[in-house]
Amino acid sequence: MTESKPGDLAARVTELELRVAALEGRAATGEPLREDGGGLLAYEGTVTLHHELSWKILSRPEPLLGLPDAPRTEVLAALGNPVRIAVIRLLATDGPQPASALQAAAGLGSTGQLYHHLKALTGARIVEQDGRGSYRLRPQATVPVLIMLAAASDIAGQLH
Repeated sequence: MTESKPGDLAARVTELELRVAALEGRAATGEPLREDGGGLLAYEGTVTLHHELSWKILSRPEPLLGLPDAPRTEVLAALGNPVRIAVIRLLATDGPQPASALQAAAGLGSTGQLYHHLKALTGARIVEQDGRGSYRLRPQATVPVLIMLAAASDIAGQLH
């Protein structure tokens, strides 16, 4: 028998609760699903890259669709560029990096090009500059960004 970490067990219990709730035809919160198709959206993750991060979001579609568009389109636009994804990939796999490493990883010829992309990523609150002049993924953004990349891969048919 393999030993589970406490975080693994909590994630498995949460997943089982969501599955049971779906089978019983109600949301995991105990509220019945509305007849008009309201439902419940959930995403969560536990990631150990440079430190362990856990994230869980439960939302009903109606309030989610009523949120202002500008902040989320800024995030989606920031992620919608291959150079920025290269920066995110390096920060996710190797941790905080100086601008020179990000410039090399993204294949950019000038620091001006890099700072254009970093401005979009920092403006969208995905990346932040740490006190030592390096850049890192914001801990609060790491799991959501990885989930968005997974969702985009699923839509593109890459996960099937």
